[in-house]
Amino acid sequence: MTKILRIDASTRATDSVSRKLGDTLQAQLLAKYPQASLQHRVLADAPIEHIQNITIQGFYTPAEQMTPALQDATKLSDLVIAEVTAADILIITTPMYNFSIPSSLKAWIDQLVRIGKTFSYDGSNFQGLLTGKTVYVNVAYGAPGYLNNGPFAGADFVEPYLTFLFGFLGMTDVKFISAEATTADAITVAQNIEKAEAAIKQV
Repeated sequence: MTKILRIDASTRATDSVSRKLGDTLQAQLLAKYPQASLQHRVLADAPIEHIQNITIQGFYTPAEQMTPALQDATKLSDLVIAEVTAADILIITTPMYNFSIPSSLKAWIDQLVRIGKTFSYDGSNFQGLLTGKTVYVNVAYGAPGYLNNGPFAGADFVEPYLTFLFGFLGMTDVKFISAEATTADAITVAQNIEKAEAAIKQV
């Protein structure tokens, strides 16, 4: 059975363009895989804790040396990793905040990226351990000019970062379906959402 994991990073409970695109994508995937299971994390509703010093200690401590305190400090990371490991398909929906991703999504990533769990290092090379997955990312850009090599493409630190990050973890099949100018007039916003939703149906 196909397992889908959806992560929503927008702080907006309503009027979120990235979530709207995620809804369209989710509906398409569930229509294609009617027996699929869906797990949904809304980061604004259940914020992910930032990693602490003790969390990092736990990340680098061998399993046989883990103390109860270290186990407790890494249990959220264990859960996040288990959810991603179990998924066949990931849906990530996020706005651009100040040219990058929201801190809530970065906190989720920091719990996910863990040596010996989601990537390995042999002293010379890194190897991603989360292979065989497809990642769909819906990004909402408030201003125009980020997509299709527009004048602000160089200020887009969302798509390049997430492409590299997921690839580093072994998830090389990453597809972006995004909308820009989401703070423009209503007609422009509607047109850009419609264009993105049409792209979702094609993908």
